[in-house]
Amino acid sequence: MYSPEITQASNFVQGVDTAFLVVLSISFFFLIGLTVVMIYFMYRYNNKRNPVATQIHGSTALEITWTVIPFILTMVMFYYGWAGWKPMTKAPKDAMEVNVYGRMWNFSFEYENGKRTDTLFLPKDKPVKLNLIAMDVLHSLYIPAFRVKQDMVPGKENNFMWFEPQREGIFELYCAEYCGLQHSYMYSYVKVMEDSVFQSFIADTTKVAAAGIDSPTATGKRIMQNIGCFACHSLDGSKLVGPSFKGIWGAEHTVVTGKETRKIVVDEEYIKRSIYDPNADVVEGYMKGLMITYQGQLSEEDIANIIEYLKTVK
Repeated sequence: MYSPEITQASNFVQGVDTAFLVVLSISFFFLIGLTVVMIYFMYRYNNKRNPVATQIHGSTALEITWTVIPFILTMVMFYYGWAGWKPMTKAPKDAMEVNVYGRMWNFSFEYENGKRTDTLFLPKDKPVKLNLIAMDVLHSLYIPAFRVKQDMVPGKENNFMWFEPQREGIFELYCAEYCGLQHSYMYSYVKVMEDSVFQSFIADTTKVAAAGIDSPTATGKRIMQNIGCFACHSLDGSKLVGPSFKGIWGAEHTVVTGKETRKIVVDEEYIKRSIYDPNADVVEGYMKGLMITYQGQLSEEDIANIIEYLKTVK
């Protein structure tokens, strides 16, 4: 049962729910009707009650009936489905745009002024267009309360979804496409607020700037959380998709560079190269091609903060 508090969380709720209820009602009608008819026929025409089968040569009227009625019902279901889906395909020209990056295994959200968050903050009663960008494999952005879901396909251009949040509150956001080991942990939240509150939030970058000045270590950890580093790299020495960060700084590792196997010491140059060109030096025992480049997504300052954090993981 849908909670009355979120049934009208977006402008698409009514259209999607109507299509769902129409299809469900028709399906239940035929499920119950056909089951009753089947049980009746089993009773009425079993071998004891009808020992001699009656040959039926056909009925044109009957065949027209069971062709036309299902066709009409199919068109009814199609109409409500199309009516609910069609408005989703064209975003308003004045919609606020947010870039959504999906990667194994987290979402990050970039606003028009360059601000990034790991929770989607939106203004109430304003159209929003989410530009969906898959950084590695196939993902699917799903916001149940808004009744919207769209696949995120790597390399696909003009891939988006749009909607208009119509209720303040916090709503769940999931990845609805199996995308690997920790798919079930790939979720976040949408926080909808009044437009005036949202404008104050989006314009406020002082906390981020202060974190970068006062605590490079904390900023580095926050950056790594936002881009999903801890989904593939543990902090306790356990083996995941990639090598653990525990004690990595200054340690000697055996890596495969091209066809050559060599030893390297983890320093600033190695960390930077691993972030910008992750397949250049692959730690022995791990697979090549699982990590994507962050060239153009992380600045020199971001990498410096990440390095400061990695120095503390002992």
